Amino acid sequence: MDIEKLFTKRFPESGKPSVYRAPGRVNLIGEHTDYNLGFVLPIAIDFATYAAVARNHEGKLRIRSENLDQTREWPVADVAGLKPAHDWTDYVIGVARQIPHLHALDVLISSTVPVGAGLSSSAALEISVALALGAEARGIELAKMGRRSENEFVGIPCGIMDQYVSVCGRAGAAIKIDCRSLDHETVSLPRGVSIVVVNTMVKHELSGSAYRDRVRECAEAARAMGVASLRDAKLEQLDLVRDPIAKKRAQHVISEDLRVEQFVTAAARGAAGELGRLFVASHRSLQHDYEVSCEELDFLVDTAIGIPGAYGARMTGGGFGGCTVNLLDAGTEDRFESEIRSAYGKRFGIAAETYRVQPSAGAGKIDGE
Repeated sequence: MDIEKLFTKRFPESGKPSVYRAPGRVNLIGEHTDYNLGFVLPIAIDFATYAAVARNHEGKLRIRSENLDQTREWPVADVAGLKPAHDWTDYVIGVARQIPHLHALDVLISSTVPVGAGLSSSAALEISVALALGAEARGIELAKMGRRSENEFVGIPCGIMDQYVSVCGRAGAAIKIDCRSLDHETVSLPRGVSIVVVNTMVKHELSGSAYRDRVRECAEAARAMGVASLRDAKLEQLDLVRDPIAKKRAQHVISEDLRVEQFVTAAARGAAGELGRLFVASHRSLQHDYEVSCEELDFLVDTAIGIPGAYGARMTGGGFGGCTVNLLDAGTEDRFESEIRSAYGKRFGIAAETYRVQPSAGAGKIDGE
């Protein structure tokens, strides 16, 4: 990607741009635990959002999305008072409003992260743009900045996992994040395994409202158990939750936190088969207790675990569509991708996309683009 040349073409009056990169992510295990202050185990991936930036002399913030072929602009003086437009620009403006001394800038955004696939294209956009706009925050503070954009301006009550791993991802490894302390540790995966993501190419409309419902139901369960968050709850306390729906949500979150810990232990032993078993157990919990799966995701998981070379599969991301993450024996990728795409196409008449992903470094400035 020669984003510098593309920037010069789109903004010929601007100077040579600086270029920033922020990766998307795949969460290996620990789903819907982040906003319950639990544990997650994501990887930053080698699909990323790039933001090229240079100053302009027109007193405006001009943003172009190359993927959407759209350019928007606002007087810099007006940015702090903007209201949500309920489109992609909200992720940009939510960050821009947090820059104390925002300059007049031209920004070109180009991304390889599939949108709507559950690979955190929004966090990659927030973090790359924050860096491009001159945010001084780094590390966890930069992640918090991206999360504030989504929580307070976009209006999505997400946890911090997506922004955190986009900032702090490690090449060649996963990171286990404690979503309460915001500490993390590096977790090496066994040698000889590979990760393939399969995109259902669907996103069911109930996902937005259902996400808020799950946040509320988890809070209700925590209150019933007398804990500040489900992070502090134990399986033995589930009988304290009288509402059957809230009880199921808590069952998932508590058991999922345990699965993250078990995954780290199994990874240290190089036990790929155990990692695969935990993948499937996580999916069944999301399917039956958290009820955020869908027919397409369930079909992909059920099909994947019957393909030779696949250790395990599970949905990843918010649910109701998006992607599955699949742990494979390295060298079996071609067969797996062929069989899963064929089966999915025959069942749903949809051409699923597959992505081979590798753990990637976190966000930062890049040279030579």
